[in-house]
Amino acid sequence: MEQTDAILVGRTRFGESSLIVQWCAPEVGLFRTMAKGALRPKSPLGQRLDLFVTADLRWVRSRRSDLHTLAEVTWKNPRLGLRSSYGRVLAATYLVKLVERVVEPEAAVPGLYDLLTKALDYLAEKEPTMALVERFELRLAEDLGIATEVDAGQSAYLIEEAFHRKLPVQRRQLVEWLAGKKGAME
Repeated sequence: MEQTDAILVGRTRFGESSLIVQWCAPEVGLFRTMAKGALRPKSPLGQRLDLFVTADLRWVRSRRSDLHTLAEVTWKNPRLGLRSSYGRVLAATYLVKLVERVVEPEAAVPGLYDLLTKALDYLAEKEPTMALVERFELRLAEDLGIATEVDAGQSAYLIEEAFHRKLPVQRRQLVEWLAGKKGAME
């Protein structure tokens, strides 16, 4: 059995009572686990599998596939403040989706894990800003070796170009939400 700290970055229903849960961990990278019976009313896992939570988890690595078995989850940082506004959830979703687009499954990502942790911790306390989004994109692009401080405003598009994949739709939605919020304040 393996143990690691990880951020829950995705959940997909599987059958009547199970979930496939995607995690981001520093030494394991992005990986998926099966949470058998997590949706049953008395499941010890069900209440603990919430998006953007950092947890200490125990899991059993599969020998045949990239879908491992989740055994135990203990919250370390629930980031309950994220749920206080649509903008915070939207920003967190965009950051996670962006990381998912550029990281190979099960490749160690200690720098990206730290970057994502800091950004989610910030969003748990404060509303998102365009500066946060652009700084995250720049740090991500620097970690990937495709941008420097000079490219500050263009980092997202450099990522898009380097990976030949469009930016997640949540970026546009977040920019529009931020613009609407700014317009309402004026």
